[in-house]
Amino acid sequence: MRTLKSLFLSLTFVLLSLVACSNPEKPSATLLVHGGPIYTVDSTQTMVEAVATSGDTILFAGSLAEAERFKTAQTQIIDLKGKTMTPGLIEGHGHFMGLGYNELNLDLMNTTSYQEIVDAVAAEVEKVAPGEWITGRGWHQSKWDVMPTDTVHGFQTHYKLSEVSPDNPVYLRHASGHAGFANSKAMEIAGLEILSKDGIDKFQVEGGEVMRDELGRPTGIFNERAMTLITQHIPETTPEKDAKAFELAVAACHRNGITGFHDAGIGKGTIQLYDEMKTADKMKVRMYAMLTGWDKDLLNEWYEKGPMVDPDNLLTVRSVKLNCDGALGSRGAWLLESYTDRPGHFGHETLPMEFVKETSLNGLRNGFQVCSHAIGDRANQEILDRYEDAFKELPDLKSNHRFRIEHEQHLHPDHIPRFAELGVIPAMQAVHMSSDRPWAIDRLGEKRIKEGAYMWQALLKSGIPIVNGTDVPVEPLNPIASFYASVSRKTLKGTPEGGYEPDQKMTREQALRSYTLDAAYGAFEEDIKGSITAGKFADFTIYDQDIMKVAEDKLMDTKIAMTIFDGEVVYEKMD
Repeated sequence: MRTLKSLFLSLTFVLLSLVACSNPEKPSATLLVHGGPIYTVDSTQTMVEAVATSGDTILFAGSLAEAERFKTAQTQIIDLKGKTMTPGLIEGHGHFMGLGYNELNLDLMNTTSYQEIVDAVAAEVEKVAPGEWITGRGWHQSKWDVMPTDTVHGFQTHYKLSEVSPDNPVYLRHASGHAGFANSKAMEIAGLEILSKDGIDKFQVEGGEVMRDELGRPTGIFNERAMTLITQHIPETTPEKDAKAFELAVAACHRNGITGFHDAGIGKGTIQLYDEMKTADKMKVRMYAMLTGWDKDLLNEWYEKGPMVDPDNLLTVRSVKLNCDGALGSRGAWLLESYTDRPGHFGHETLPMEFVKETSLNGLRNGFQVCSHAIGDRANQEILDRYEDAFKELPDLKSNHRFRIEHEQHLHPDHIPRFAELGVIPAMQAVHMSSDRPWAIDRLGEKRIKEGAYMWQALLKSGIPIVNGTDVPVEPLNPIASFYASVSRKTLKGTPEGGYEPDQKMTREQALRSYTLDAAYGAFEEDIKGSITAGKFADFTIYDQDIMKVAEDKLMDTKIAMTIFDGEVVYEKMD
């Protein structure tokens, strides 16, 4: 669907082109870029010598000689000097405010042991007042170099953490966001420190788990929906802190060459914040926001008023995010067969499938895309079933629905063709394979890994595009890491030789499309961004080396040299 903005851009391009051709003395480019490989992701001309823009719009992409017709004395010239340019990269699934808050709270993403977490919290205790909450995110027990001796179901217990923080409640989210780790003080505040025999039932949480030891004592691990037992007691943030986190997230996007962002699940307060930031001219990424499916009142409000497709294409709300299972790392992903390393455990259905069907029908009736989180094969199967039921029930409304499933880390082989058959878009974060594959085989076993895990090429060959990304702050925002994972199927340390299940590698062309044009398609925005095409927005990412040709073992050395948004340089790496 082309917006009024995109139609205006196209008409502007045609008129300016006619003027330039009829009067070459008066070209009108505000920016001209040349001097290095420019990959357009446009099938009519995959590479060009130069790009000319006017304001926020691409005027011309082609030869340098022709581009110079648009040059005036006021035109800004960017000589790439051998650097490489592509369309602006789009983060296809992330959590924008989580990105910003990761820079404000404890960032545990690089911790390699439980002791490092304890040490980080101990250092934070010295900085804050007694009674003040300490929060953070990023730990992942399956990525640690060494495990503590005292574990329950493969997770650490809270005792060492509680020893260093007796007067401060602590809550640390798992990297996946699907589990949390609380100390004794936090559990005391929540009334959960001791689980008596008489009180155990009240701690049974549908779609979640309070992890306990053999004596029935809570270990500090809260899985899936059980996390709310703790999080409901954490004080709300402040408007000032929200604004700071937003600005930090924008800056992080620019440093990483990101010009568009699919925000996977936000509530009323965040929408209000984004409106305020847009009004204040601080929305310097193109935000495609998904309404959180937890808030039925919010959904009903938006169903009544309909999608908001921003004519400025800075803040668009036209989709709903449903969280339907957990993560492999926390053994919350919903599986058809039990976990290899926890027999009898199948993960969690974190949202009733009846609500997926209801939301799918409401989405079709009211013009909203539905995007459902599903990592395990059972969750993917169940969601595809509910989508299909909705399409059959409302056949006249299903055209161009572009419903999505987010993650698809594990699929049953029988369900891979169903994505293309139903027109359901897989939004898959390739870097998850690099991070998770070494230990995911413990969860699923070799057969399930090889037949249905991270099946990128199988999905692409079936005829459906893939939307790439990082799921930040589950993984760092760095798109180079996800690009490298896409084409190598290796960990970020370069192992194993040849990659895991190498037949599922993407080509470099496919990987670039998944971060540009196919990501734009996943948001109904392929007519206005995602390729370097006349009439589209002037959003570009510039790299210090050619990501399409550099040797695979040098790909991870790539740095973002410059980010251009709306025709203006918003980031430039200092030498």
